[in-house]
Amino acid sequence: MARTLMIAGNWKMHKTIAESVQLAQEIKLGANGQTKAEVLVAPTFCALHPVAQVLDGTNILLAGQNLFWEEQGAYTGEISGSMLRAAGASHVLVGHSERRQYFHETDQTVNKRIKAAYQAGLTPILCVGETLLEREQGRTETVLETQLGQGLMDITPEHAQRLILAYEPVWAIGTGKTASEEQANQAHAFIRAWVAAFFDRQTADEMRILYGGSVKPENAKGLLSQSEVDGALIGGASLKSENFLGIMRAI
Repeated sequence: MARTLMIAGNWKMHKTIAESVQLAQEIKLGANGQTKAEVLVAPTFCALHPVAQVLDGTNILLAGQNLFWEEQGAYTGEISGSMLRAAGASHVLVGHSERRQYFHETDQTVNKRIKAAYQAGLTPILCVGETLLEREQGRTETVLETQLGQGLMDITPEHAQRLILAYEPVWAIGTGKTASEEQANQAHAFIRAWVAAFFDRQTADEMRILYGGSVKPENAKGLLSQSEVDGALIGGASLKSENFLGIMRAI
């Protein structure tokens, strides 16, 4: 079935508030009627509300880069789902490989965050993917199965229908390396088959699975033309409007 592509920009720890506002304005102008895809950006927490104000009245969606699983409390440095909603976000990234690598997030804490996202009325974008060593050891599917199974533990089929998945091979993030079109499509096909078995076929057919890992205007068309790839989660190339818009126009 036809799924609406999503082009999502993860700005990570880049851009001041003023720079974020400028980038959002450029994307707003450039995206106007220029793509059939759904567009989403994930600025830093402090830039969420200013960017939301820029994007007000457009179809461009806003996401937080992470959230904590408690609603409030003595959790210095954390942010809740309701805070993200109040700042203008409708989506939130969960389980990004950099969160797993640098901040020791586990599949169990990812599961808590996903549940908190639903509780706050946010749409989670769950990131999964293998390291280079795991791929070389032939463990890609085992790793994906574990991350999906534990990350989505006790998630209802009704909630799963709102879920977005992002396959991001860790070895292709920020390295300049990109999974081949065939590698990306195979991984996405495995994930979709897993979703069908864990939830149901209709959910699997309707669920969007984004590819993340050194997506650029030069390789976007080939990746996004794959049957199982439903868009892209873009890091570095989302920090310059000409690159981000170039990916959007590659569809």
